[in-house]
Amino acid sequence: MTQPAGLQIDGHLVLVGLPGSGKSTVGRAVAKRLSRPFLDFDAEIEKREGLSVARIFAERGEAAFRKVEYALTLELAAAPPMVLAPGGGWVTIPGAMALLRPPGRIIHLQISPKEALRRLTRSRIVRPLLAQADPAMAMQSLWDRRSGLYALADVTVNVEAVDSQRLIDSVVALAHDGTLGIG
Repeated sequence: MTQPAGLQIDGHLVLVGLPGSGKSTVGRAVAKRLSRPFLDFDAEIEKREGLSVARIFAERGEAAFRKVEYALTLELAAAPPMVLAPGGGWVTIPGAMALLRPPGRIIHLQISPKEALRRLTRSRIVRPLLAQADPAMAMQSLWDRRSGLYALADVTVNVEAVDSQRLIDSVVALAHDGTLGIG
């Protein structure tokens, strides 16, 4: 469904993908261009819980963290349109995607496990699910478990095949007319 030029999709734009796919970086830039608020789930949860994501995982476990993510998603379902960057495992929460769409659009920022790991090794952010003896195997395992869920996104874009500015331009175009504009 094409919308008139200048009219933005009236739901959230939700960026999903493996850790390291660029959800937060792209999300901030897209939100700025669209004059929408940006919300990084991990940062918001850390602020609300008073603990880092790594500590929440260590002290309460992944299931407890996912419950907090789901509660945040439920809250955001009634919020005005934003650009959202949930954690990489958000897609594993039953019913979470359905809470935001329609009218929200889910965009999968696809990246290979190898490239995601390469990007993360340059980051100072602690990724609890990658704190393993073999991070490459852990990342591949994340991909194997989540790829089918990421495939449920409205749009998939391979972030390795396009430069960041073109990716941002394309996600902005999606917000305006429902097309991605890549390829």
